[in-house]
Amino acid sequence: MVGMFDNKKTNPEIIRNLKTVFTEKFSVSKDSTISVAELRCHEPNCPPVETVFTVRTSDGSIKDWRISKSAGEIQIKDIEILYDKEK
Repeated sequence: MVGMFDNKKTNPEIIRNLKTVFTEKFSVSKDSTISVAELRCHEPNCPPVETVFTVRTSDGSIKDWRISKSAGEIQIKDIEILYDKEK
């Protein structure tokens, strides 16, 4: 049985690389914090896995971006697509 809190760890190197690419593409300032979380959903009409990028800035603002893929499946082009949608 698959539980809600199955804890499959994502390779830390993958997360570091995603943070680096995201930081460079979005010009995230050094005083901001970036979190990358892989979420699993078992509800109807939501992707089974998505990776969420959260940026917390020094002024307290928070913004999220989501990619409907596991962290290990994300390519640079996926982050570029997110960036292009921001323009």
